[in-house]
Amino acid sequence: MINYIPILNILILILFSFIIIIVKNNKKVKFISLASNIFVFFLSIILARKVLTQNIITLSLGDPNNLLGIEFLISKPEAVIGLIFTFVMVMILWYSNFYLEKEVSENRISFFYLLINILLASLLGVIYTNDLFNSYVFIEISTLSACGIIILKDKKENIKATIKYLIMSTIGSGLVLMAIAYIYSITGHLNISNIHEIIITNYQFHRNAVLIILGLFTVGLGIKSAVFPLHSWLPDAHSSAPTPASAVLSALVIKVYVFMLIKILFRMFSYEIVNSFIIMDIILLLGSMGMIFGSIMAIMQKELKRMVAYSSVAQMGYIVFGIGLGTISGTAIAIYHIIGHAVTKSSLFLISGLLIDKTGSKKIEDLKGIGKEMPFTLGLFTLGAFSMVGIPILPGFISKWYLSLTCIEVGRVPLILIILASSLLNVLYYFPIVINGYFGNDNLEGKIYKAKKIPFINLLPIILLVISMVVIGGMSYNLIGLFNI
Repeated sequence: MINYIPILNILILILFSFIIIIVKNNKKVKFISLASNIFVFFLSIILARKVLTQNIITLSLGDPNNLLGIEFLISKPEAVIGLIFTFVMVMILWYSNFYLEKEVSENRISFFYLLINILLASLLGVIYTNDLFNSYVFIEISTLSACGIIILKDKKENIKATIKYLIMSTIGSGLVLMAIAYIYSITGHLNISNIHEIIITNYQFHRNAVLIILGLFTVGLGIKSAVFPLHSWLPDAHSSAPTPASAVLSALVIKVYVFMLIKILFRMFSYEIVNSFIIMDIILLLGSMGMIFGSIMAIMQKELKRMVAYSSVAQMGYIVFGIGLGTISGTAIAIYHIIGHAVTKSSLFLISGLLIDKTGSKKIEDLKGIGKEMPFTLGLFTLGAFSMVGIPILPGFISKWYLSLTCIEVGRVPLILIILASSLLNVLYYFPIVINGYFGNDNLEGKIYKAKKIPFINLLPIILLVISMVVIGGMSYNLIGLFNI
């Protein structure tokens, strides 16, 4: 029965999304969506426990050698990422129950929860599936769902951001589809495991074709993952969307595509094959540029959510940097950063929504002295910022530390300077918010202590995300050890 949990998770979310369409009461809609996601989260716990003892679970619906055959393959990375994604989604939905109405009109509330269920189902589909065509189908479903949660506000900037995202995503999807068609023409298979068996012995006869396929997958999924310089859709989409939608987009949506890229590079092909092409050097360059330029663009922002959005571009740089190193340890760190950043960035976006709601302003300069009025809330933001900057024990530091060690391992010591430079740049846009929020007599003058206090129950999902961030940092050694792909 446990082997069927992957398909059950997807079907449960989709089934309850149809129920949401029928139900007209927003309170019931919220309960249905949250309950279905909690159920899927507990199923994901069971699945993860099973995989951690059994290593790999496969589920085939039809013949995997047939074009219509569907196969799910869940190894340790898939199980852990699926677990973290469902946990983060539950926390975001919990937050939404209190604050979504402040950003979205009442008649669109049920639409948000419908899209969220479909979106998570499609993301889990991309994580679990072991064949390219079904990955593509789930990618398209997730793209349309993501567009829906961006445009919910129905404002000019949301419509513009959605159109930009849809155009860019369509280009990315088109490139991915071309790559899938090309690899099928060479191997006659869409199943990742079957393709690997054929390509591992014959790739030397199709080197130009393989290079083109690698390039198509990298650019296509790079666009959808907002990898620099293919990120132009992200700042507008993340900053204009409702806060829960921003958290979902940054913490989950862009991560799933880069995880698919990891599976294609190192599971469908292999480390030996991809390292024989220049594509890995290009990926490493894109990661390095993202780490630096994403941070520089974040420093230049005057709006809080837009700054946090550009921070995601920099953080995706770390993931891509780990992939570009072309080693098992680099890949393991990239996957670790996916889960660490998922909980950290979701908490930062949710806290940003609270700060904007209480101050009535999107501007960073208007947060001066907010630490006196909202000391605990800003404290949670500070912990997330510490992780982004790279304070020891927290996930951000762990990723940077192990990336530096891997650079030494592969003989690319100068790359450590890029990691250090990026960390210093992170300080320049996160620490001023914290310092101006807590310190300085001019900032605190006229502020009333805890004047904008938020009820504990409303803060609890963010608290749990921050606690999970600390736990992921503390368990880093064991977690990274699981992610050999």
